[in-house]
Amino acid sequence: MKSKLIQIGNSKGVRLPKAIIEQYDLKSDIEIELREEGLFLRASRRPRASWGESFKLMAESGDDALLDDRLQNVWDESEWTW
Repeated sequence: MKSKLIQIGNSKGVRLPKAIIEQYDLKSDIEIELREEGLFLRASRRPRASWGESFKLMAESGDDALLDDRLQNVWDESEWTW
């Protein structure tokens, strides 16, 4: 596909057809990656988007045990109050 750069203030922009925006689920934010062969555009990834599924898999495999229990010491048991 070819497109022309358009003037946006002191910058330039590229118009993307609606079909491409919908196909790649582009929202207000996109990521632009500079590559040797050119630019690569993609929808912004949501940080921690896969955490829910990862936690579910951990629970199913029994890998979700609370590790802090072993870190308590005498001070925690006798001196600490809530």
